[in-house]
Amino acid sequence: MRISEIFNLNKSQHELDFVDIDIGRDTPLFLDPYLIGNREDEWSRNAHRTIESFFQYILELYKSDLKTEAKMLFENLGESNETCLGISENMPNGRGVGVGEAETIFDNLIDSHVIESGVVKRFEDMVIFVKNVGKDKISDLATNIIRKHLIEYTISQCELHKIPLQRDVPTGNYWDGSRKNWINEYNRGLVVEGRVIILVPKWCVSYTSAYTSDQYCRHFVLNFLKNEHLRLNTSLVKSRVLKNGATKRWVVKDEVAKHEGAYRKEYLVDFTAKHPEIFQDFKRKYKKKMRPLTNEELDVILEQEQIDIIDYLINKFDEIDVGNKQANDFHKLITGVMEYIFYPQLTRPTVEDEIHDGRKRIDISFDNSAKEGFFHELHQTKGIQSPYIFVECKNYGKEIKNPELDQIAGRFSPNRGRFGIIVFRSTENMDYIIKKCADAYHDSRGCILPLEDKDFKEMLNQIREENNGYIEEFLKKRLRKIIIQ
Repeated sequence: MRISEIFNLNKSQHELDFVDIDIGRDTPLFLDPYLIGNREDEWSRNAHRTIESFFQYILELYKSDLKTEAKMLFENLGESNETCLGISENMPNGRGVGVGEAETIFDNLIDSHVIESGVVKRFEDMVIFVKNVGKDKISDLATNIIRKHLIEYTISQCELHKIPLQRDVPTGNYWDGSRKNWINEYNRGLVVEGRVIILVPKWCVSYTSAYTSDQYCRHFVLNFLKNEHLRLNTSLVKSRVLKNGATKRWVVKDEVAKHEGAYRKEYLVDFTAKHPEIFQDFKRKYKKKMRPLTNEELDVILEQEQIDIIDYLINKFDEIDVGNKQANDFHKLITGVMEYIFYPQLTRPTVEDEIHDGRKRIDISFDNSAKEGFFHELHQTKGIQSPYIFVECKNYGKEIKNPELDQIAGRFSPNRGRFGIIVFRSTENMDYIIKKCADAYHDSRGCILPLEDKDFKEMLNQIREENNGYIEEFLKKRLRKIIIQ
């Protein structure tokens, strides 16, 4: 059964920030450290910093002739069955880093001479150059290193969805970058049927990564080698005279690969040491193509039953009555709807953060993970600090007035950001509310974007109609009314 089924969340994968795993079998997805390393949200930056702390310390020990100490630290890396990610036929046991394999990977890392040559500078580059390291093993290695980040993420998602946690659950080894050592302690944890479960954000997993040695070799190394063989006019060059008298010369890529042994990782190490610019070009171009999996792609991978999620969400708005009695239901609905509409720009929803020693609370906060579009432009072009997006839900049967706007404005700060969304059921005078939001903005009290039920319903309908530009344009128009009021 899936997590959503076990705990009766009544939510689809589209409404959840984590991968909705089936605890009875592995899900064929992999934690992708390259994806994490190129994201800009706080969780990803911290997780990547921890990964790099571990790897750079291993390199530092080796270069200081402390190979034994480096190897001992590496041996703490093992398989991570708690995430239920990977590939296995029955109960989660994966095909990742098994007993003793971490030691083998370390030996391969040393034997490959990537440290001395300077070819490998980041943890995730091992998948390109180190023998027997593929997406499954790099996923397991990274999971161990950032286990604490994943546990904290799991706790926050359980709190968001009211999933019960147990106390004094062993964390297992995780890397502490400040102490430069492995730590094993007790924390709250998710335990299902006697097993510890760790939830993984859906925005940092991949299925078939393009960041592989095969992709690097086929599309970059071999292209370079083809041109070299043509330039040197080697025996691999073929030619024929065209009808117009011109001579056509070419080289078959597979013949070059066979001649050079180019797909061997040992060859890729030597090649990259001589031509580092080719690897940098590969990384640059891969970074531009990199993106999280879409909800639709996740549905296929997870073999989720297809439902009309848009009709379901729109109908939920009509089923929830205004007032305190169903305030929590409205809160949960808005969290799921925003996850569906704004993923992957907004990620990691967290419920009711306490700030200022608990004196104030925030209904929901999202990490601003946008690399383009409305949420990215808030800071980049509008100068509105927005590392987090604060959302306050009001299930009122009355109009929103100054106290509600003052409440969310009072929660802004330079570090947390100065942008929030106030969500309410309906209004007879949106222009009046926009004017009040404009007053707050021009008084330097932050930027508040008002949204009501019908706004969300229309955004959902436009998604159904595949009007991809509607949401961006709608948000920009409403923000413009506030800024230039």
